[in-house]
Amino acid sequence: MNIYNKFAYLYDDLMVDFDYENWFNYIENIFEKYNKNPKKVLEMACGTGNLSYYLGKKGYKLTCFDLSEDMLSKAYEKLRRFKNVKLLNQDMVNFNFNENFDAVISICDSINYIIDEEDLINTFKNVWHHLEEGGIFIFDINSYYKLKYIIGHNTFVEDRGNIFYTWENYFDEDTDICDFYLTFFVSEDGENFLRFNEEHREKAYKTEEIVHMLKEAGFSKIDYYSAFTFDRPDEKTERINFVAIK
Repeated sequence: MNIYNKFAYLYDDLMVDFDYENWFNYIENIFEKYNKNPKKVLEMACGTGNLSYYLGKKGYKLTCFDLSEDMLSKAYEKLRRFKNVKLLNQDMVNFNFNENFDAVISICDSINYIIDEEDLINTFKNVWHHLEEGGIFIFDINSYYKLKYIIGHNTFVEDRGNIFYTWENYFDEDTDICDFYLTFFVSEDGENFLRFNEEHREKAYKTEEIVHMLKEAGFSKIDYYSAFTFDRPDEKTERINFVAIK
């Protein structure tokens, strides 16, 4: 399912508060903490290439992919300067490459978009098969707490001048799925506005569920932290970062 279309062209403006360089530095710290010195890196669900830019700049032999062709188009504008970066259109659940990698990375709660548990287990198995022995898998999720209590059943409104949007959310306690309903009003001249809608879905996973699925996929060493730290998450942590070693 291609969840991004017009949204791809607004994504960077909406994510301007995210410090991707800091996110890159955190990943570098994880590599150091786990004594990893990867050469070949795979980035899943790379979006518009904001993290990919820093990975490519550092010199990693980087393969990155996304399901959205519109997102990839924006990523290409940032990454085409790097000869060490390959950009492809694939799906997290069933991606396939004829090579293995030293590290696999996925950021910005992309894993939450996999709402079927069997699909997520298959994704983790696929990552395991694409890693070299001793390879490292790094990803984050929006926590169960965040999706249920911070986002779910709440409405957010933001006016950024030429972009105005409302974000209404519904959390289904039977399925643990959070539905996002976004309505955008976008203007190029400040007077005439184009309206369009986006619908997104994220699954709220508990930490122990993720750990269980990683073990089922074959990973034996699994750690998790409050994102951007090496502290254990508490019951109100909003973003959790996982590290799994093959």
